[in-house]
Amino acid sequence: MFAIVDIETTGGQPSANAITEIAVYITDGQKVLQQFETLVNPEIPIPLYIQSFTGISQSMVDNAPTFNQIAPNLFEILNGKIFVAHNVNFDYAFIKNQFELAGIQYNASKLCTVRLSRKIIPGKSSYALGNLCGSIGIPLQNRHRAAGDAFATVQLFHLLIEKDSTQFISESLKKGSKEYVLPPNLPKEEVEKLPKNPGIYYFIDNKGLAIYVGKAKNIKNRVISHFTGNINSSQKQNLLRNVYGLSCVQTGNELLALLLESQEIKRLWPDENRAQKKFQTVYGLYDYLDQNGKIRFGVDKVRKELKPLVTFSNRSEALLYVESLIEEFGLCPKLCNHQTNLLPCYSVEKEICSGSCLANENIAFYNQKAQAFFDKLNAEKKAYFIVGKGRNHKEQVVIVYEPGVFVGFCYTSNKVQLDFDVLRDEAQPLKLNHTMEAILAPFINTVSKEYKVYAQLRMTLK
Repeated sequence: MFAIVDIETTGGQPSANAITEIAVYITDGQKVLQQFETLVNPEIPIPLYIQSFTGISQSMVDNAPTFNQIAPNLFEILNGKIFVAHNVNFDYAFIKNQFELAGIQYNASKLCTVRLSRKIIPGKSSYALGNLCGSIGIPLQNRHRAAGDAFATVQLFHLLIEKDSTQFISESLKKGSKEYVLPPNLPKEEVEKLPKNPGIYYFIDNKGLAIYVGKAKNIKNRVISHFTGNINSSQKQNLLRNVYGLSCVQTGNELLALLLESQEIKRLWPDENRAQKKFQTVYGLYDYLDQNGKIRFGVDKVRKELKPLVTFSNRSEALLYVESLIEEFGLCPKLCNHQTNLLPCYSVEKEICSGSCLANENIAFYNQKAQAFFDKLNAEKKAYFIVGKGRNHKEQVVIVYEPGVFVGFCYTSNKVQLDFDVLRDEAQPLKLNHTMEAILAPFINTVSKEYKVYAQLRMTLK
């Protein structure tokens, strides 16, 4: 037995919105045996644009029963039936969430008439309910109302059963099919051919644009995980609704996948990637000469046109670093912009400043102390090879990394001798950003079983 379901809601996210209308038709696949239909008081305001879209006004639901009031009867109707809807994951997620809020655990097998239609009656220009029904001669009355859409879905489902010469519907219901969990417009074949290796993947919309970029140790399993488990989040609902295709790039190891993911998010700016799209304020340590020819230091936000000596993820971290410079090299806090008042200058330990302001050092002598810091900084500048697994057993990935300057990668034979100059020239460059720096830093400072790290001094840069 099948329960053909359609709902209207206050919005697209199950955890933040509620049902305003529901219609259920129980069918054996040939004829309707039972019908249930009601408006539902969502107990939250209906946005005006939703009222305009569905025709369901606030006054229409004010005196309607709440979901808690209809839940026992609705559960009795749905329980034990196969849940069928056009874009099934949307309706199912809302109803399952509302049942849970009412203290009822509900689980059912699902069928999506969008996915079934794409397989059984292929070649249609659109599989939206209104367009599909129009193209195959199914009348659709009361569009965007639960009963009208649900009854049209009933007729569509009956037609699909009639035309299902390959038994695709019964195959879709088998355990492990995955047909019912995937986005309705994403062919299962595209998921099946995905590799189970590390890399990055792209979710593509109906315009061919990437709307999400992700990384994975196992691309296939990670892609499927987006559409299983709790699908109440707005991001998962958006992906279910908008994903039409996908592609991937195998990397051989997770570190390179992380770097490529960061670059692609910054390059493509996909709608559904949020964490790395947040604006990150990065601070840097800069040097400059004042009007008297003294070398001064200052902390400021990193800007494209200026190259900092050292970068920091926040201002507090930068100021602590400046304090350490003042103590280690005997620099003046005021000349490091670490003390801006007009009072006598003091060191971090509250002793009288040993810098030029009170010790009356000449400019050349003071600048020598500043130059000592530059010398140490240049001495610490290294280039790194980070070597990890390649895409097969015969190759390895070499990530070439010069902190703050360059990152790139190349695939080489496992037997090749590492030569920095050669590999630096051969490496495919990535656009180094602060996220990549944060990803790479732990690898060059710790011992890892998965990656071998080789360091060497690099040329002093201007």
